[in-house]
Amino acid sequence: MARRYPVGIQTFSEIRKGNYVYIDKTDLMWEMTQTKYVFLSRPRRFGKSLLTTTLDSYFKGEKELFEGLKIMDLETEWNSYPVIHVDLSLTKNKASSDELQRAIALQLKTYVSKYGKDDEEQTPGEILAGLIRRAYEQTGKQVVVIIDEYDAPLLDVLHEEEQLPEYRRVLQEFYQPLKASEAMIKFCFITGITKFSQLSIFSTINNLNNISLLPQFAAICGITEQELTTDMAPDIAMLAEEYECTPEQMHAKLKLQYDGYRFAKKSPDIYNPFSLLKCFNHRDVTNYWFDSGTPSFLIRQLRKFQTDITTLEHIEASATSFDRPTEAMNTALPLLYQSGYITIKDYNREKDSFILAIPNNEVQTGLVDGLIPSYVGIDSGWVRDGFAMKFWWALKQNDIHQAMNELKAFLAGIPYVEGFKQKLAEVKNYEGFYEYTFWLIFNMLNVYARTQVKCAGGRIDFVVEMPAATYVFELKVNGTAREAIDQINSHGYALPYSTDSRQVVKVGVQFDRDTMTVGEYIVEH
Repeated sequence: MARRYPVGIQTFSEIRKGNYVYIDKTDLMWEMTQTKYVFLSRPRRFGKSLLTTTLDSYFKGEKELFEGLKIMDLETEWNSYPVIHVDLSLTKNKASSDELQRAIALQLKTYVSKYGKDDEEQTPGEILAGLIRRAYEQTGKQVVVIIDEYDAPLLDVLHEEEQLPEYRRVLQEFYQPLKASEAMIKFCFITGITKFSQLSIFSTINNLNNISLLPQFAAICGITEQELTTDMAPDIAMLAEEYECTPEQMHAKLKLQYDGYRFAKKSPDIYNPFSLLKCFNHRDVTNYWFDSGTPSFLIRQLRKFQTDITTLEHIEASATSFDRPTEAMNTALPLLYQSGYITIKDYNREKDSFILAIPNNEVQTGLVDGLIPSYVGIDSGWVRDGFAMKFWWALKQNDIHQAMNELKAFLAGIPYVEGFKQKLAEVKNYEGFYEYTFWLIFNMLNVYARTQVKCAGGRIDFVVEMPAATYVFELKVNGTAREAIDQINSHGYALPYSTDSRQVVKVGVQFDRDTMTVGEYIVEH
């Protein structure tokens, strides 16, 4: 019998009753509920809404849904509590703060029908406070409050200096009863993408426990390597048969495409659950996370801060730099991290600093597709349909000479827009510009390329992995192709890849500053 995948289904009860594939996180969920006020930030499509509906069923005492899951060894009482569950993603795209208030009040209508409402309760906060009080009085039990996508209304107006404070005040008023009603609350869970400071949004909840970077909860959303290779081993085998390859080869392909997220100093590698399940459901390893496009709020903030996307492959930063409250940003780094476009790759305990980078091939491709028109005025579709096929096919056939000739011709013919020419005059003498151009091109072609790759001998300019070969590039502007090759050899840049079954190809490239294309190159196998 074919396995059923919960694509587009975020309700725990429906997944369990419908016998869909479910990755058991209930032990982590139970541990999380041992704290009263909890906040969790995770990227979109990472299972936050499924977690909220699982909490909903758990606190309602729906024990039958949890049979066979890890929580059965932990929970002994299975009490039922009144639950107020609000999804603020349904309040997006409101034209004014008044409309936002009405939308939140509408979210509470179901609970008003159940517990009633006093006439003087008009604002969302007043209605919520009344609901908590009456639910407590009518049931004699403490109340559970779950708020999903708490920041959804704010992301729409993040760039609006007038509207953002008004929307923030609406939400401040709405959240205020959560602290004032502490004695009547059993558990409160708030989740979203971004992190707004407690002072600006949760002004009265001074005991909100942010678990977003805690190692013990790093895997509470997403699918870990262990879960993939055990719980989802049949799915890997099925897809391998579809692709006519071994399960081990398919595993490697899925890892490159969807793995790479880490959410703590010590964290397992985590796969994007939305993309992975959709991949198994469609039996096609391709890009799914960007089905709805790059979020407009992110594009606006990248433009506002004039973000250099060439740095995204290797960023060293303190936690306060990327786990910063959204309204305190002075770069786009917090949004890029919180939205899932970059993730933690390493942690240096001595320096107390993190290395951040793009998680995987899927994100790299989508990020560049979304940003190229804004940054260099080049239509990525034009690149894919013209130069792309010839260049990609040459690399796939391990014909590096043909690939470099195609690249040289392409770079020479780029129609840079007028406003970009002055910038070119400033940067064409720097290797970083050509590294940036390489990075854009490889990613437009769905080729997972990495820049500034650390190894024992230093940092490799560029590494490109193809099915038949791994290409190690060293780029020079103020130097020769021979010097580039000598640097690869003397610093042992190719050694980390020598144990791979694929051929290792070393490529030294010298760029011509006048033509801004490949001047000469040398290849060593």
